[in-house]
Amino acid sequence: MQITQTDHKLVTDAVAAAELTTSGEIVTVVANESDGYTDVALAFSALVAFTGLVLLAFFPDPVLSLFDALSGGWNTEWTPSGLFGLAGGIGIALFLLTFALTLIPAVRFAILPGKVRTLRVEDAAVRHFKVGAERRTHGRTGVLIFVSLREHRAQIIADSAIAEQVPPEVWGDAMVDMLREIKAGRLGAGIAAGVRDVGEILSPHFPRADDDENELPDRLIQL
Repeated sequence: MQITQTDHKLVTDAVAAAELTTSGEIVTVVANESDGYTDVALAFSALVAFTGLVLLAFFPDPVLSLFDALSGGWNTEWTPSGLFGLAGGIGIALFLLTFALTLIPAVRFAILPGKVRTLRVEDAAVRHFKVGAERRTHGRTGVLIFVSLREHRAQIIADSAIAEQVPPEVWGDAMVDMLREIKAGRLGAGIAAGVRDVGEILSPHFPRADDDENELPDRLIQL
């Protein structure tokens, strides 16, 4: 999904407007993806290689016949060391081929379980919250809206002062409004809708004071 200057402006304007009514500070972050998933790719490649070796052990004849055909059609007298070498070569080839395929984003994300995507996005959101919002405001009233595009996941995380007064489930409506727009291809409008909802949730609990200062950036942060 392409992030346009219009998206940036929609989000920036929404944050500025929301913070006119609350002392809460809203930070918005969009990531192309939350993790490289190298560990998942390695594990999947190892599984494919191991499965190939198990199948070779139970059904060796088709593979040996193919090897004979490729070597000129002459029958080969297979020694134990030759068989182990062939099996090792097949295992390595399967591992490397599978890992190479997982370097293609479409393939990598096709094999990712939904639970893994969710957990990695949660971890990424927490990391960015700790860096960009947690304890960065005077009253510990920072809120992070984090969207990860490839995973099709989003998170809303609030600093401790907000978490003490606003239960996590309250952010559900903001998440629904945001994802409805994003699913329709309107990224900027979706995040802006989430920002407006978060501002409305914060206003009764953390109204804006006369001397309130803007402590965190209003702009959409693109990773």
